[in-house]
Amino acid sequence: MKDCVFCHPSLMSNQNVILSNEYCMFLQLEQFQLKGAQLEGAGVIVPKEHRETAFDLSAEEWHATYTLLKQVKSFLDEKYQPEGYNLGWNCGEVGGQHIFHSHFHVIPRYKDEPLAGKGIRHMFKSSENKRKDK
Repeated sequence: MKDCVFCHPSLMSNQNVILSNEYCMFLQLEQFQLKGAQLEGAGVIVPKEHRETAFDLSAEEWHATYTLLKQVKSFLDEKYQPEGYNLGWNCGEVGGQHIFHSHFHVIPRYKDEPLAGKGIRHMFKSSENKRKDK
């Protein structure tokens, strides 16, 4: 995929490879590297090979993602000192995926955020997310 920003991170000039291993990379946008940014420290772990969703990862890529996640946590804990994390994949358009190359979100959370203590279920339990005719 010659125009995929995760296959070719240099296509986005503000995207940096922070850590990597044989099968995957941890990428951060420059604006998330700034202290006090809304998503301070956030990034994504992506497979080096183009895989559309997490369901397409090989066993080796799953293991490499887990291994890199441990390294990413150590890096983020040292650099940003978050008090918590949200982790997850969006799979498919309805699942919120906008770039169709598998990417595992690593989002540090801080106690001074207005939504501190609200996890990913907060949005799903919102009355705004109620399905029609249900």
